[in-house]
Amino acid sequence: MTQNSDNILARMMALHPKIIDLTLDRMWRLLNALGNPERRLPPVIHIAGTNGKGSTQAMIRAGLEAQGKRVHAYTSPHLARFHERIRLAGELISEDALTDALDRCYAANNGENITYFEITTCAAILAFSESPADYTLLEVGLGGRLDATNVMDPAISVITPIDLDHQQFLGDTLPEIAAEKAGIIKRGVPCIVGPQHDDAMDVIEATAARLGAPIVAYGQHFHVSQERDRLVYQDETGLLDLPLPTLRGPHQVQNAGAVLAALRHFGADETACEAALTNATWPARMERLTSGPLVERCLPAELWLDGGHNPAAGKAIAATLTTLPKRPTHAICGMLNTKDVTGFMTPLASHVQSLTAVAIPGEANTLPAQATADAASLAGINAAIAEDLNAALDMILAVDPTARILICGSLYFAGHVMRENE
Repeated sequence: MTQNSDNILARMMALHPKIIDLTLDRMWRLLNALGNPERRLPPVIHIAGTNGKGSTQAMIRAGLEAQGKRVHAYTSPHLARFHERIRLAGELISEDALTDALDRCYAANNGENITYFEITTCAAILAFSESPADYTLLEVGLGGRLDATNVMDPAISVITPIDLDHQQFLGDTLPEIAAEKAGIIKRGVPCIVGPQHDDAMDVIEATAARLGAPIVAYGQHFHVSQERDRLVYQDETGLLDLPLPTLRGPHQVQNAGAVLAALRHFGADETACEAALTNATWPARMERLTSGPLVERCLPAELWLDGGHNPAAGKAIAATLTTLPKRPTHAICGMLNTKDVTGFMTPLASHVQSLTAVAIPGEANTLPAQATADAASLAGINAAIAEDLNAALDMILAVDPTARILICGSLYFAGHVMRENE
């Protein structure tokens, strides 16, 4: 059989009994075996936070690329194909390049225990170190302090809003979670900080003070707001009057503030700042699907897709729905059993007419459809279950053929939807 990335990725899944096991020891061991590629990266912009990491990364990349810069980018999880996680100088990694990097990491690991995320992160770092670029954007996978990406000194750190999520790994309180996220702050390295709860901000400020890391914080050093149909940003160097982000939702205005602060740190001009807002694309974040077989079979209904899965994401989705033209909205939801399902759904209760629950195909940790429906009922939503996505669509279309249909609850479910719509 021809060796390809899927074969190697499948073998990598068996290298550790746990999917998540937070420590940096295995990363340091393998990176050392690979010749320490983390020391040969273009300047790194390291991004942590609970929500908004991917959107923030996408906007920063759009701004830098508008200046003619070549930008590596690493994100997770992927939606439809693993290759989405790694961009080399702006382009998705090729099958040949991915296979080569994975194969070399697998060989260098020599059968030792290492998690899937750790070894694939090493592969991304190896690929980045061997391809010329001007910047490297690294999105934290989980937490920050012990995340596999936290193995180099960045040019700047960025912390997006912190909220409750992954409590089984990061702690039960906001200060505990903030301490893990603030673990990406490095001695003397500037840190851009988006809007935070006060108790999370206290932890970030204390960490930065201890490490002598300058902070550039929302509400203190920069301000951003929506005024009519424009975004207004102001910091100590002046004011920008820009179009609203093409990424939808009031929360993207706040994400844009941290993006603009980061770009201004690197000397970006107004043209690059505008491009960051208008050129960025980031699938499955309140994305209106406009083509594909699912879209065609549902016309004239609207199809929307969002991968948010925690209480803060539920609030962001609800806020975005209030900005859209009035239209009956029905949700289809598939979630993992590790999430605060009722916390996610409660903000949606006053914005959707119904929720149809499904299990996520192929996911061992999917929440059963009935459990998802029960949580929706507890949140005050009229809930039903369906065997799969297509059955759920049929149930909604039979009641309201012109509905707005919001498919939500998990990035893994969003990936399934994207593959179905190819």
